[in-house]
Amino acid sequence: MENNKNNNEVIDLRVVFKKIMDNKMLYFKVMPIVFVLSCAYILCIPRTYTSSLSLAPEVNNGSGLSGSIGSIASSFGFDLSSMETSDAINPMLYPDLMEDNGFVVGLFDIKVVSANGEIKCNYYNYLAKHQDVPFWSKGFKSIKKLFAEKESLIKGDFKNNPYRLSKKQNDIAEIIRKEINISIDKKTAVITITAKAQDPLICKTLADSVKERLQVFITNYRTRKSRVDEEYYKNLVVEAKYEYEKARQLYGSYADANTDLQLISFRSKQEDLENDMQLKYNAYSTMMTQYQAAKAKVQERTPAFTIVKGAAVPVKASGPKRMIFVLSMLFLAFIATTLYIAKEELKDLFKI
Repeated sequence: MENNKNNNEVIDLRVVFKKIMDNKMLYFKVMPIVFVLSCAYILCIPRTYTSSLSLAPEVNNGSGLSGSIGSIASSFGFDLSSMETSDAINPMLYPDLMEDNGFVVGLFDIKVVSANGEIKCNYYNYLAKHQDVPFWSKGFKSIKKLFAEKESLIKGDFKNNPYRLSKKQNDIAEIIRKEINISIDKKTAVITITAKAQDPLICKTLADSVKERLQVFITNYRTRKSRVDEEYYKNLVVEAKYEYEKARQLYGSYADANTDLQLISFRSKQEDLENDMQLKYNAYSTMMTQYQAAKAKVQERTPAFTIVKGAAVPVKASGPKRMIFVLSMLFLAFIATTLYIAKEELKDLFKI
């Protein structure tokens, strides 16, 4: 009894193959239709290009890692010496800059030019006015406007406040976050910047521009404290120089006015003025030394960047993969048609 039950639950492939051959005309109807529809669909999707570059920034190696911990980390493929830094912003957090409106809004003004030279504008206007979209997206957008709620009363002022954006500006910022990606290799600390666009030259321009802005951000952050110290000592130098020159003029005037006098009181006052001038000069000299050291510290803290891989103008589009999409649709159509033909056997097997 159990044996008969098992036999009933096994699909007879010969029966299924016979059904397929008997209904082969169904394939000749379904497959061409799917091929035409999938081609029509994928040809309406705008092509995109991708350009990427790799950047290796200099980091401050810390001395807090012991040799044993570094060896253990290396065994797992992580170079902790390149990750250790005295900065509050660890290099691993650089990719999170794309979440900050201040950094993203700074990309609005990037000047872009298309490969054919027909588009010349900033990145914001390129995304707002020069994007190809499928025809059905335009229809959906028109329908959406009919039922859309009243436009937000918030008027963006991204030039003065990147954290106060209008709805349209916020939408453009979200598109930029999708089109531009910053990643970092945990093993080597190499930063990779990838940019996508509908024009090959523009995506290369975007990658280079993001690289420059990232370099500026890293440099400004790494040298911020040193620059504050430099400005502080610069002000002290100006003040010390003023005090020294004032004391020197006072001493010179007094000495010139009392050249022929031999009174001890006059000579004592002259010596006092001379000593005060010397103290002011020593203070000025000390502050100048500190100022020069602070300037050297700024240069020392300024990181050097090495371009591991430069951004190139892509020759081929990165997406959509039209042939793969059409073949996938044909494969799914073949599977679906086969399941439809063999539905009786599947009902018996799964007791549907």
